[in-house]
Amino acid sequence: MHTLEQLRSGALAGKRRLDLSCDLIELPEEVFGLADTLEVLNLSGNRLRALPHQLPRLHKLQVLFASDNDFTVLPEVLGDCPALQMVGFKANRIAHVPAAALPPALRWLTLTDNAIGHLPTELGERPALQKLMLAGNQLTALPSSLQAAHKLELLRISANRLEHVPDWLTELPRLAWLALAGNAMDWAWASETALPEVPWHALTLGALLGEGASGHIHHVKAAGWPQPLALKLFKGAVTSDGLPEDELAACLAAGQHPTLTTPVARLTEHPAQAQGLLMPLIPAGYTNLAGPPSLQTCTRDVYPLGFTLTAPMALQIASDVAGAVAHLHARGVMHGDLYAHNILIDPVHGQARLGDLGAATRLPGDHPELCQRLFALEVRAMGCLLEELATHAPASGSHALRALAEVCLRPVPDERPTMAEVARQCQVLLTHLAV
Repeated sequence: MHTLEQLRSGALAGKRRLDLSCDLIELPEEVFGLADTLEVLNLSGNRLRALPHQLPRLHKLQVLFASDNDFTVLPEVLGDCPALQMVGFKANRIAHVPAAALPPALRWLTLTDNAIGHLPTELGERPALQKLMLAGNQLTALPSSLQAAHKLELLRISANRLEHVPDWLTELPRLAWLALAGNAMDWAWASETALPEVPWHALTLGALLGEGASGHIHHVKAAGWPQPLALKLFKGAVTSDGLPEDELAACLAAGQHPTLTTPVARLTEHPAQAQGLLMPLIPAGYTNLAGPPSLQTCTRDVYPLGFTLTAPMALQIASDVAGAVAHLHARGVMHGDLYAHNILIDPVHGQARLGDLGAATRLPGDHPELCQRLFALEVRAMGCLLEELATHAPASGSHALRALAEVCLRPVPDERPTMAEVARQCQVLLTHLAV
């Protein structure tokens, strides 16, 4: 994080990224001294309510973050910034999004956790739009113009007031990651799996294992359980993926599968009434297959430099993940975030486990055609994963993975296979490799 003193002294001259969180109520004039170099401006965690009309003087600005401020309207001056591609105004009080506020080169828009009830038609007229995060607002509909957003790959519309899924949504050729739980769609769900309950006082809290958008994960020991467990303790606030209670419900609906990280018990009697789930502890040595998308990659994961897989490992990972997702689909659950960064692998043998149901959606059992169309979107996400696995495996052993990826990536969703068929194909390939 930078300081006003550094900015005013000239110590930040030539910077391409500026991070200022110092209780600002207006943008310091000295920021414009970086006009010839500044590409990323992070103003999150201040008290800003407006941006100056001179903002386009930052002619190289590509990324602007202004989360956790006091904006009530998305500033129209953003639309005058020709190079601006990424706009993030999470957790403000925005109720109005003017058409003029949408930059012409808009690629990634985050307006999570605001009070937006309507979006302008012009949103669908931004041809580069690839990532749209709108969870935790008051939307009752999406602009029909978004059916022209043929590059849109990730859409988060959980925790709004949508009453139905528009037909055109399931026809978008590149949409692969969708979260829409917590809306007013009046869906009928299958009954959840009953889980044992473990009271808070029966737990011995261990080390913090990690933190996600929706909660903290701790190593715990539970009285009466022979093996150590991991506790996911929900934060209880809206996240970029949606509401914690929807994640919890999806986890319960998912049930058990050997390559899926799902709960074995639920927490009760927490002193602050926090909700929590107890998961099997992943064996030591497992690691994330990749890191999450970067500002540059937008919707695609980032793999370590020089990362490689053997052909058997790539196929094993593909088979394990496809089997886990096919299981979810059979239980009426769309994962919504099928990414390599949500997959843990044994780097020695290649076994994989899929986790993080934060963006998951339970789908209606009485609308099988809608379920099929929505699941077809997730098959495209599987195609992206297969493509990545093939990229990091030897060319001689990746042809079959690439061929399967191409089928999953077909631009017409109805022409893609089901996830059950993808899982079957992966298993056949794995079997043939072992012969």
